[in-house]
Amino acid sequence: MRGNKISGILPDSLMNLTGLEILQLARNELVGRIPTSLGLNLPFLRLLNLRSNNFDGNIPHQLCYLTTVQILDLADNNLSGNIPRCFHNFTVLSGKENISTDHLGSFYIVYGGATNASDLLVTKGREDTYGTNLQFMMLLDLSSNNLTGHIPSELTTLVKLISLNLSRNQLTGRIPEKIGNLKSLESFDVSLNKLYGELPMSLSGLNSLSSFNVSYNNLTGRVPTSTQLQSLNESSFLGNNQLCGAPLTKPCAVKVPDMKDQHQDDGSHGTDWGLIISTVFGLIAGFWIVVIPLIVSRSWRICIFPLLQ
Repeated sequence: MRGNKISGILPDSLMNLTGLEILQLARNELVGRIPTSLGLNLPFLRLLNLRSNNFDGNIPHQLCYLTTVQILDLADNNLSGNIPRCFHNFTVLSGKENISTDHLGSFYIVYGGATNASDLLVTKGREDTYGTNLQFMMLLDLSSNNLTGHIPSELTTLVKLISLNLSRNQLTGRIPEKIGNLKSLESFDVSLNKLYGELPMSLSGLNSLSSFNVSYNNLTGRVPTSTQLQSLNESSFLGNNQLCGAPLTKPCAVKVPDMKDQHQDDGSHGTDWGLIISTVFGLIAGFWIVVIPLIVSRSWRICIFPLLQ
């Protein structure tokens, strides 16, 4: 039912379709919150596309019960709040569960075998129609909302993800260090957020990347070295004034040792004349403190002389 002018909220009666595997309602005029019952009553959903509507409120944590979901597209709505940490419960996307080829057949041949299901998905910065290859797509798209908070580190367990798009939100914090665990990623987009810190070195291990965008954040430091990252266009990194290194034209500054610190270091490894002088004066002072009373006082000499014998 995508691409119509369906308005209002999702009806409760929809939740009676407990065997539903595909729900495509993208590009309509639906409003309200995403029902929590989607995750509770439709446990077999493998494709949920609510893109380009007017849904608001938080992403319900109950969507984490959709363990076999392969495509979750909630982009271009008015969703707010944090990204649920429980998304690591997606067993297919995390590689904990494999779906047989026979089962996949029922995923895209749903009209008596006469028509293949298809969907319009945005990957690699463009919108494409996926038909017979829909069964192979693993996608999470939460872009163009008002999501806040950090990118949950739990997303790095979704090792089967091919496309991850979190762009055009209000996300803060750092890109998770273990983002490089997503070895299947071909498309990664976190542009137009408020992310900061350095790009994780683990990004250099993503050998399947063909689309990468971290532009217009507050990222700093050197771009990690890898064949994929250095082959990207500079536009993938624009708007991060403190990023440097290829493929950017801005070179990274060579760190020059501080001469003041170097002098201090040199001094610490040389002769410590202050310690030597103070030691000598201490010995001299101690000697005369003992000797002078012996010279002046006869009674001291009489007392100490037997002890020296």
